[in-house]
Amino acid sequence: MASVTAALVKDLREKTGAGMMDCKAALTETEGDIEAAIDWLRKKGLSRAAKKSGRVAAEGLVAVAVHGNDGVVVEVNSETDFVARNEEFQALAKTIALVAVEKGLSDVEAIKGSHYPGGGTVADAIANAIATIGENMTLRRAALLHVGQGFIGQYVHNAIADGLGKIGVAVALESTGDSVALAPLGRLIALHVAAASPAALESSGLDPAVVEREKTVLAEKNAGKPAHVLEKIVDSGLKTYFKEVCLIDQVSIHAEHAGKTIGQVVKEAEKSVGAPVTLKGFVRYALGEGIEKQETDFAAEVAAAAGGPA
Repeated sequence: MASVTAALVKDLREKTGAGMMDCKAALTETEGDIEAAIDWLRKKGLSRAAKKSGRVAAEGLVAVAVHGNDGVVVEVNSETDFVARNEEFQALAKTIALVAVEKGLSDVEAIKGSHYPGGGTVADAIANAIATIGENMTLRRAALLHVGQGFIGQYVHNAIADGLGKIGVAVALESTGDSVALAPLGRLIALHVAAASPAALESSGLDPAVVEREKTVLAEKNAGKPAHVLEKIVDSGLKTYFKEVCLIDQVSIHAEHAGKTIGQVVKEAEKSVGAPVTLKGFVRYALGEGIEKQETDFAAEVAAAAGGPA
């Protein structure tokens, strides 16, 4: 049986919002398997925020750039937030985004091999910044959106400079209509994406493994009910889940569109745009998501709950 350490308990608590003793019980039941422990807590109704499982942190900046019918979002990491406030680092992140969008690139290695304004490649520019600033840096990821005709909306949250911040969003709206009229719609949806953090544009875009896991949780949470009843419960639960995580089905966060889904908001906008509008896709990068981070806060408290040292 795997040892339930203080570090494991703390990690599970951070990811689920459940109490420490509940986290310890979940890890004990699942022999230290943290993903299984998350599901165990959900089945028991003890996880307050399964969506927080991606709550991690790293330093650096997310940069958003739009060029014509292309939009790009990149994440450039540094070791400390202090460096993220450095003007040289900010210029590096912004220029990398501009290089990527102007060349229509999303592959990190292709971007790093591209010419950097002033000479050399993007990889060279990163290496030079590391040597100058004295801290490790990396181009972690990039994503590109394209529309044949239409508009790329953008939004940066916690912006420290134009196009640079902690959360970057780009939204692709395909339409032959008035691009000027599309602009406010693009920003409105980008703001919504930043706040609501959808997992996919629509249900067909969700990872099948994630959907299957949701089905399993719903089924086990309602175990014991007749098969025909259980099937309806699972179907209903999935529809609710899709409304929570799929952009098209999410209810707009904006007061002027209270009670309306993003899909309905897009449809209504066609009147002012003068042509059909298709929400083609979106990108949302939050700084550091998916990167493991060492934590020291509340170490003594967690160690006590886990019954041993971290």
